[in-house]
Amino acid sequence: MTTAPQHPTFGLDTFGDVTVDLAGDPVPAAQVIRDIVAQGELADAVGVDHFSIGEHHRPDFAVSAPDTVLAGLATRTERITLGTAVTVLSSDDPIRVFERFSTLDALSDGRAELTVGRGSFTESFPLFGFAMQDYETLFEEKLDLLAAVLPQDPVTWSGSIRPPLKGQSVYPRMERTLPTWVAVGGSPNSVVRAARYRFPLMLAIIGGPAQRFAPYVELFHEATEKLGHARLPVGVHSPGHIAADDATAREQLAPHWIHNRTEIGRERGWGPAGIDEFDAEMQHGALYVGGPETVAQKIAATIRDLGIDRFDLKYVSGPMPHEQLMESIRLYGTEVIPRVRELLAE
Repeated sequence: MTTAPQHPTFGLDTFGDVTVDLAGDPVPAAQVIRDIVAQGELADAVGVDHFSIGEHHRPDFAVSAPDTVLAGLATRTERITLGTAVTVLSSDDPIRVFERFSTLDALSDGRAELTVGRGSFTESFPLFGFAMQDYETLFEEKLDLLAAVLPQDPVTWSGSIRPPLKGQSVYPRMERTLPTWVAVGGSPNSVVRAARYRFPLMLAIIGGPAQRFAPYVELFHEATEKLGHARLPVGVHSPGHIAADDATAREQLAPHWIHNRTEIGRERGWGPAGIDEFDAEMQHGALYVGGPETVAQKIAATIRDLGIDRFDLKYVSGPMPHEQLMESIRLYGTEVIPRVRELLAE
């Protein structure tokens, strides 16, 4: 039985989708990155708790080095946590990941966090010289190495993916332990693995009703208890968009969501997306789209039903204009989050 937490937190996630302007013309990737910094600044100003940026290596996303963008945000924000959604650990070096995020933590005065995962795209594997047949081994061993580095003690470690380490220290040292989440798309084995390493769980719910993930939340808490660990937080990452009212939000997002879903579907052998699929996800699935009250009610229901500690809205889905994204962020911070807290307190 899940229990809604007393004080859930609220975040925003972006993959840095290459956007269009209000006239429908593509915006250069460099400008998209500058716009993301402005979006993070606004999220900080309107009271959002977390801001996370994803990593991709393909033409439809502008961010391949989220920690660099976060470092820029560290100098222009005051209170919001700065993290990833996600760092593709399988094709990265866990020691370099720690070094980058310990540096980010220093720049942000203790506001860095890390979310690692295998990622839903595989372009980084050939780009950095990794073989897809090693997909499972790479993530398993690199997560193990990261877990060995995080306590900041001298590291002794061995595996099949790199030469062993013996009493090796990693710098710069942090003034605390780096908050690290593991993102999971719905694999029971991945849920149990996160529990085994005592990492909080971030569920990527991008389709279908959120309630179907309740067994994974229960499995995670049961596994941590059986392993003798204290209760660990669970979060949800889901896409959405907020506008002045439901009709406007639907009109703004639908063409961009359909475009994005169709392009990715073409690569993965799915059929083209259409407005019926969009409406179904908006009404009954994992799209949190509408005016502030509609979105707040849906988020509150997800928090109650799953008993989660954190909800992150992926506020970019396809090439939406920067101006519409900024309004969505403003409404999320000033109207949706306070309303969700009211609903949960009732």
